Parts: sequence; structure tokens; C-alpha cells
Amino acid sequence: MTGAVGAVGGMMAICIFILFILLIIAFSCINIVPQAHAYVVERLGTYRATWSVGFHLKVPLIDKVARKVTMKEQVVDFPPQPVITKDNVTMRIDTVVFFQITDPKLYCYGVENPIMAIENLTATTLRNIIGDLELDETLTSRETINTKMRATLDSATDPWGIKINRVELKNIIPPAAIQDAMEKQMKAERERREQILIAEGEKKSSILRAEGQKESLILQAEADKQAAILRAEAKKEATIKEAEGQAEAIEAIQKANAAGLVYLREAAPSEEVIKIKSLEAFAKAADGQSTKIIIPSEIQGIAGLAKSITEVATEKSN
Repeated sequence: MTGAVGAVGGMMAICIFILFILLIIAFSCINIVPQAHAYVVERLGTYRATWSVGFHLKVPLIDKVARKVTMKEQVVDFPPQPVITKDNVTMRIDTVVFFQITDPKLYCYGVENPIMAIENLTATTLRNIIGDLELDETLTSRETINTKMRATLDSATDPWGIKINRVELKNIIPPAAIQDAMEKQMKAERERREQILIAEGEKKSSILRAEGQKESLILQAEADKQAAILRAEAKKEATIKEAEGQAEAIEAIQKANAAGLVYLREAAPSEEVIKIKSLEAFAKAADGQSTKIIIPSEIQGIAGLAKSITEVATEKSN
């Protein structure tokens, strides 16, 4: 009985082990391809399929994932490569290549080491392009070099399932002697531009000073003009006021004279009174500075009468 129980226990253990192995094999057959990736699957060493994103099953012990390929854009920075320009100047240029895998099958089976192949192809292409350019053209034609390299590399890597999106010259390193000459030239150019800027600044400053003086003179002239106008207007107003005052005085005198005449007419004075008043007026005139006085004939009679009366009065008093 004990032996039978032991046999049953051994059989159960074997079954559990076999079930565990089967579960492991079953789970190994399940593959989930993540986003922006692709799996290259081989069956018995031969290409079978390319799995894209999602859930996939493979036959155990027969199928295997030969390569997991990323479909994202990748960047490779290659070390500086020695190149010779058309005018026999040796320099070093390092490049940066941006590429993307478009066909995982060609990428896996097209070339043994794709990154090394791209590096060597980049160096060769760069030497060919720079060999047709002189030093100055190399330093000033980066965009042209980038475009030519991208077109050449993209055409060459197309059979490998690789697309070259962009190529950039990261750094151009000329010889030390040329670097010193370039630095001196740049320094001289900076000093020249500095002198030009200083001269332009002084010129603008002189112009501004001249314009300021001009504006000052214009404002002074305007002020003098306004002052002269105000003085003329003030003098004009004073003259007008003085004339108006004189006119008012004359008008007042005339009114007084007219009023006196009206009063005399209303009083109806006798002819003798009028003659006596006339005599008094001429007496006052005689007291002035005049040396010659003309007396009307009718007043002369009155004067003689007055003299006779005075003499009679004198005699009586004696």
C-alpha cells in the first residue's frame, strides 16, 4: 500500500513537471511587439516574417526572433575624419548622421554591420566632396556639403533598408597655422568694424548736436519774433488808448463849451455884458507871453469907455 502511494506521488510529480515545462514553452511562444519596433522572425534559420506592433505567436523550437529592430530615428556621431581640400589643405571634419530603418528585413540581411558601413561610407563621401572644394569654399559651404552627403548616403543605404534623413558637419578643424591666421583675420575684422561703429557714432553725435543748435536758434528766433510782436501790439494798444483819451478830453471840452453856450443863450445876456466879458478875455490874453494883441474895433470903444469912467472916478476922489 505504501509503495502504491509512493508510485502515485511520483507520477503526480512528473505530471506537474511536464505541465510546468509545457507552460513555459507556451509562454515563450507568445510575443508582444512594442510601439515603434519590429521583430524579424526566422524558422529553422530561414527568414519567415517581420512582426509589426501587436500580439504574435510562434512555433516553439522551430521559430525564433532573430532581430529586434527599432523603427525610431537614430543619431550617430562619427569621430573626426581627415580630409584634403582641392588646394592641398588637410583638415579634420566630424559628422552627425540622422537615419531611420524603413525595412527591417533588408536591415538584418543587407549588410553585416550597418553602423560601421554608414561610418565608412560617410568618410568616403566626405573625402570625395571636400576634394573638389578649396579651403574657403569648405568653410562657407556647409549647407551644400550637407545636402550632397545626404543624397549620396541615402542612395547608397537604400538597399540596406535605411533612410538617411539628415547629415550635419558638426565641426571643421583646420590646421593650427590656418586657425591662427583665421583668428588674426577675425580680430582685424572685429577691430575694423569697431572703428566703423565708433566713427558712425561720432558722426551721428555731431549731427544731433548740429540739429540741437539749429533747433535752439530757431526757437530763439521764434521767441524774439513773438516778443517783437507783443511789444508792437502793446505800443499799438497804448497809442490807441492815448488817442482815445485825447478824443474823450476834446469831446468833454466841446461838451462843456456847448453847455456853456446853451447856458448863455438861456441867460440871454445883454450886449454890454458880452462886450465886457470879451474885454476880460482879452485882458487875460494880455497877461500871457504874446507881444502883439489885435483888439476888435467894437471892443476898443468899450475899452475907451472903461478908461473914461476910471478917470472920472479918480477926479472925484481928488
